[in-house]
Formats: sequence, structure tokens, C-alpha cells
Amino acid sequence: MQSAENLIKHSARRWSVAFHAYRKGSRAEHELMDKFMEAGFLVIRAAGSGSGSPCPDLLAFRRTEQLGFECKAVNSGSLQLRKEQVEHLKIWEERSSITTYVAWRQSGGEWLFVRLQFLHENAKSYAISAKEAKRSSPGIEGILRMEGKANS
Repeated sequence: MQSAENLIKHSARRWSVAFHAYRKGSRAEHELMDKFMEAGFLVIRAAGSGSGSPCPDLLAFRRTEQLGFECKAVNSGSLQLRKEQVEHLKIWEERSSITTYVAWRQSGGEWLFVRLQFLHENAKSYAISAKEAKRSSPGIEGILRMEGKANS
């Protein structure tokens, strides 16, 4: 049986790891938010995103352009998302008619933007390799160019 002191240390360590992951994700969201605001978008950071809410982390609007971004800051050769989360995002995209991307940034790397339909369904998750994400991602400049052309 663990002592109370060991239980407290273990709980504090778990909380610290979770808080660090939250801060890392929050910083990534703010970074992407700033990039779109500099390009003339109005950006909303969704409250409660990632906590079972079907809404993406960021919503970006410029005139008639509407985009949603589920932001991930993950250092890995592939990105895995909970099956339930992706299915909620797909329903949200269908009901809102707002084009939704998973915005993935590896440490020190560029942002990759992956449409939901490019994610591969597994037993418990959806996933995409970094190599495939790079191939399918238009990059931030590409997204801004596509959206600007669509509404010129």
C-alpha cells in the first residue's frame, strides 16, 4: 500500500504532465490564432474545446470565408486522434458547413493542415503519418490563398 506522501507526489506529477500538455496546446492555438488574425481573419478560440465539445478549437472568419481548426502540437511521426473526437468534428463540419482542418504542428516545424477525410480510421482512433500530412497539407499560405480566391 502506498503512503499518503507517495500518492500526493504521484498525483502532483500526473497533474504537472497534464497541465504542461494543456499549456503546450494552448500556446499552439494562440500562435495559429495570431497568424490568421494577421491575415485579416476574425478568430474565436472555442471555450471548452477538447473537453467533449464537438466544436473545433479555433474558428476563423473573413468576409464570407469560414474555417475551423482542431489544433494539435504533437512531436511524433504520426498523429492520432480519439475516434469520438473526429466523429464529433465530422458531424460539426456537416451541420455548420464550415470547412474544418486538423492543424498539426510538430516542435519547431511548420503547421500542417489536414482535412478530416484524409485521416485514416483505426479500431479506436483516426490517424495520419507526418509524411502523408505533409503531402496533403496546403500549408498556411495555401489555405489563405485558397480562401482568398474562393471569395474574390
